[in-house]
Amino acid sequence: MSLYDEGHTIAGWTGFGIATAGSAVAGWGVCAASLPLVVGGLAVVAAGVLVTWVLHLSGWGKPPGVRPREQWGMRVRDARAREGHAGCVSCRLAGRGRRVEERPVAVPGVVSAESIPLSPIE
Repeated sequence: MSLYDEGHTIAGWTGFGIATAGSAVAGWGVCAASLPLVVGGLAVVAAGVLVTWVLHLSGWGKPPGVRPREQWGMRVRDARAREGHAGCVSCRLAGRGRRVEERPVAVPGVVSAESIPLSPIE
């Protein structure tokens, strides 16, 4: 059994439902050759993205990765949502912390470009 439990959240399923409805309306607009229906369907899809984002930031969406089994339920809110999730694009867009620090990897035998002088004067 997997420990990741991806997408089993209120935010995920709500966003999926709204985006599915918006895609259906946009598809209906394509079949009916109706530009207002296509635009309306795409607007519903965009609204679904915003609703999912707001639900994720309010704790109803969980970060990717391994979580303890007691946090697998859909009705369990994420207590760490206020601080932001490490490596989460949604949290970074909202200005929440906990960024993943990237450290340069040193490869043996490779000289970095900063250490090579550009001219004999340097």
